[in-house]
Amino acid sequence: MKHIYVLLLLILICSFNCMCSQEKNNYLLIKTSMGDIKVKLYDETPLHRDQYLKLVDEGFFKDRIFHRVIEDFMIQGGEAQTKTGEEEPPLIPAEFCFPQHYHKRGVLAAARMGDNVNPEKKSDGCQFYIVTGKKFVPSQIADIEKQRYEQLKQQIFNRLRKENTEAIKTLYREGDKEGMAALQEKLIQQMETEAESRKAESLYSDEQKEAYTSLGGTPHLDGEYTVFGEVVEGMDVVAKIEAVQTAGQDRPLTPVTFSIVRAD
Repeated sequence: MKHIYVLLLLILICSFNCMCSQEKNNYLLIKTSMGDIKVKLYDETPLHRDQYLKLVDEGFFKDRIFHRVIEDFMIQGGEAQTKTGEEEPPLIPAEFCFPQHYHKRGVLAAARMGDNVNPEKKSDGCQFYIVTGKKFVPSQIADIEKQRYEQLKQQIFNRLRKENTEAIKTLYREGDKEGMAALQEKLIQQMETEAESRKAESLYSDEQKEAYTSLGGTPHLDGEYTVFGEVVEGMDVVAKIEAVQTAGQDRPLTPVTFSIVRAD
């Protein structure tokens, strides 16, 4: 019996050490030419977390640059040097965790290609950005909520139209204009009903409104780009990088370099 208790104790100790090690490994240090930025990767976005940890361990993020810097918006870096034949890391499926994680000032998010070529909103395999953003007033947040609701309705309608593709084709081939009009009206009604039931998805909580009005951020990106971490130290460095002079395509005139390593 004593041996069983000892074994259980060892298992508990090992489990605790593994948990602590995993938490420890979820922090990265972005060592830039203007200072250090420490970030925490979210466990709620495991695909992004694991790919970035893998790339860091492989030395991928050594001697990179912030290639896109926009004041009151964000700083972006990590692009693969395709001109030198470097292989692009695989795209990462979107992991939207809104409303838990959103685009408040200081979050780490993944860049991606536009919806026209990337309708699933998959993240670029290595390009990230840190949000600086700007502060909003309550009326601006209300306007964004309205825009988000209209986007939600459009997404629902597009899905319904896709689900009824064959019926639409049949009506079109038969020249049934009345049938087309009736189907369209039906889809619009379904869209309105579903959108109303999901309206909460387009609204911000009191906590989020407070963050966007007091800290700032980029709320129009919520639900469009994956947020997978946040800065825990070094926002003063982010602010310095954000303020550098830029040229065409928002590229810094003087390169801001960085490397990423694991942090404690």
